[in-house]
Amino acid sequence: MLKKFLVLLLALVTVFGLVACSEGSSGSNDDQLTIGISLPSATHGWMGALIDSAEKQAKALKESDGINYVMTNAADPNKQANDIDDLIAQGVDVIVMLPIESAALSPVGQKIKDAGIPLVIVDRELENDAATVVVKGDNEGIGVNAGKYFVEKLNGQGKVVEITGPPSSVTEQRGAGFKEAMEGAPGMEVVASQSGDFSTEKSLTVMQNILQAHPHIDAVFTQDDGMALGVLQAIKEAGRTDIKFITGAGGGKGVFENIKEGGIITATFLYSPTMVEDAVKIAAEIAKGNDPAETMVVKEATQVTKDNVDEYYDPESKF
Repeated sequence: MLKKFLVLLLALVTVFGLVACSEGSSGSNDDQLTIGISLPSATHGWMGALIDSAEKQAKALKESDGINYVMTNAADPNKQANDIDDLIAQGVDVIVMLPIESAALSPVGQKIKDAGIPLVIVDRELENDAATVVVKGDNEGIGVNAGKYFVEKLNGQGKVVEITGPPSSVTEQRGAGFKEAMEGAPGMEVVASQSGDFSTEKSLTVMQNILQAHPHIDAVFTQDDGMALGVLQAIKEAGRTDIKFITGAGGGKGVFENIKEGGIITATFLYSPTMVEDAVKIAAEIAKGNDPAETMVVKEATQVTKDNVDEYYDPESKF
């Protein structure tokens, strides 16, 4: 009798255990909305600030709306592609992605679309129509505004250097806008155009080589504030006095400080990393089943010089 009782007791414990496991796996967790966020690693200040902004917004949504999130960071396109595969396998409701490279990640965007998962792209666009919504700064506007600034400051005559970013829609659009704005001034000559990979260190090295190759340069257009700081360091180390000014893009604290001090960086054009907050908010609304109000959200490329830098400078900023 005791043996039969123990067998019955064990059977009941097993049944209750299975029921408990079933309730844990099929309860609210299965119904909880989840945003997948795929970003590059923080190789420069702007990206670091963007990652912080994304996580801050995702945490706020988790607290206010109970929406979960999974964030990944990758140093190269292959790792980012694998991260996306993992997010798809986890069955997230929507994905926010900043592609490391536009061309390399376009097939990955298509894979997301084919899986039936809405995709919100930030900053660098894909080369197909896989995105549900794109949130970006006005990259062409940055280039156009910079080009007009160069023509005005140099009176339509000057030897100019361009420091670009890595292969992406951002780089292409900023470069195209810059060249377009200077087309009406035949006296403007781009004597060198090289990639600084949005890296201060790489831009320092690249500019050192350019300075050795070109004994006279009037001004330098950089597509990123971090790169502007690298160029600034190279010019200082070389003791060059021929270069009249440098411009950046982004709105970084170090560049704002150089502008405030009357340094050789005289202008930058806003491209705030907080744009990712808009992307995460839009993703949350899509996850809830709401249609996005816009499929393209573009942030203005405001010109910042010594005249208005105090409006935008924040000494507590991480970027």
